[in-house]
Amino acid sequence: MKGLRVAVPKGAIFEDALRALGAAGLPAEVVRDNGRRLVYEAGGYEFIVSRPSDVPVFVEYGAADVGIVGKDVLEEQQPNVVELLDLGTGACRMILAAAAAKAGEVREAIGHAEVVRVATKFPNTARRYFEGMGRQAEVIELHGSIELAPLVGLSECIVDLTATGTTLRENALVILDDISSSTARLIANRGAYRLRNAEVAALADAIREQGLPVG
Repeated sequence: MKGLRVAVPKGAIFEDALRALGAAGLPAEVVRDNGRRLVYEAGGYEFIVSRPSDVPVFVEYGAADVGIVGKDVLEEQQPNVVELLDLGTGACRMILAAAAAKAGEVREAIGHAEVVRVATKFPNTARRYFEGMGRQAEVIELHGSIELAPLVGLSECIVDLTATGTTLRENALVILDDISSSTARLIANRGAYRLRNAEVAALADAIREQGLPVG
């Protein structure tokens, strides 16, 4: 039987994912061999490199047995997967923010249950947040430069991830509320978790033994 097929996310937690897998004994460094390839094989394992938002899709539908992805993506998509471990890396926050000059107006509008326009890459998360407060929002989905939206009048506020807050400050935005926190998680396909439990559990245990916190 082949080794596990592992989905690795591009972007911010790519390096953390490789370190965790490598520390667990997987030959994950192979994915550095050629940045244009999307599937790599080494030591009996296969590695799929994809956009972070696609990792849960590959895992849920069985194209990958396990994967590493941010909690923010899991909360947005709510895929039918098994969340095995909190790797404790790639920490960031999901926040509500607005232009500093309009922050008071936005707070007042939300407080008076007015409908506000929100730009975000995380429409489901944004809707749940406002619904949880008993408020309404017109959610506009964007795929980049979320901070631009309130600066040009596309929206009153944004729901987005921040790690250091630097980009917010550079664009004169202020945080109105912290919605949730996010770190990298190890997830598994439900079928693989059941049928290949020994292998999946061994990988989780190996990562856990490196001193990473358990989710």
